[in-house]
Amino acid sequence: MEHRRLWVDYAKAIGIILVVYGHVGRGVYNAGIPINKSFFLLSDSIIYSFHMPLFFFLSGMFFCQSLLKRGPIKLLANKIDTVIYPYLLWSVIQGVVEVSLSPYTNGSVTYTDVFMLLYEPRAQFWFLYALFMVFVVASIIYAHLSNHYIFSVFVCSSLIYLIQKDIPSPFHLNFITSNFAFFAFGVWFNRLGSLERLGSRKVFSAVLLAFILFQYVFHELLNLTYADKGIYSFILTVISLLFVVSLSIVFSRKPIAWIAFIGSSSMVIYLTHILVSSGSRIILQNIFDVDSASMHTIIGCLLGIAVPLVAIKYVRVINVTVLFTAPLSQVAYDLYKSFLRR
Repeated sequence: MEHRRLWVDYAKAIGIILVVYGHVGRGVYNAGIPINKSFFLLSDSIIYSFHMPLFFFLSGMFFCQSLLKRGPIKLLANKIDTVIYPYLLWSVIQGVVEVSLSPYTNGSVTYTDVFMLLYEPRAQFWFLYALFMVFVVASIIYAHLSNHYIFSVFVCSSLIYLIQKDIPSPFHLNFITSNFAFFAFGVWFNRLGSLERLGSRKVFSAVLLAFILFQYVFHELLNLTYADKGIYSFILTVISLLFVVSLSIVFSRKPIAWIAFIGSSSMVIYLTHILVSSGSRIILQNIFDVDSASMHTIIGCLLGIAVPLVAIKYVRVINVTVLFTAPLSQVAYDLYKSFLRR
């Protein structure tokens, strides 16, 4: 069990490192800092072809266990604590900072933009908004679903992904149509019990080759980007997910504590890295007059990962974890029980 959890932390570490690199790269590019445009666009598209589907996939892998253990109501209450609460808190924190520093950044954020968060998620926080929507839909679908139909859900959600451009998207329905398939893939994949096979040398070599080949075909031969949703992007994403899982299992057999720590702290990094990396770019540009894209990228990525890790260590020491999660559902449950006893 410990080994299985360890590979998940490795997969999260890979995913969050790519998230930070992707955001730092885009920040450098949008700031007009001289950069190799062709390399940036290619690396950006490769990363965005699978790094966020990876987190939906991993969430799906352990969803049914949580649903069985807690039931749909308690599960969603927990997600209010761990997904909605940090979404609301950090959307406001980051938004206020961005408004204050807007003269020095790439954007022109207003307080109106910030406080539309209930309807219009901003920046990286769209993922938390989308993830909660996916959890709600999944709780409805899987609550009374027989195991025999889990594959059918994956197939149906995959078909919806393929035709998503033809489906109207009121109330951010596109968050469901473009991401639920990978969540459902995680649910189904966990039922297969094929993790150890993905960790074999032959399978790892095969998925590595497939990953390189399909990325080349998709970007170079078909001349597509991550934004071109369809059968090709779906196949590419699934292969990329299998590659990351296989790579994570292989790496986790020789544990490296700091990689696992990055993975287990991925939520904190996700919430805070934009503030850190954008701040480093502003300081490098406006105070030290640095215009090297490589220097901005390296420093932005290192600080975007390291500072949140230091922060989570300190937060745990002083026991102020309310910055990242809150026991709101437990408080509500206690109040409810207290009311019943009256």
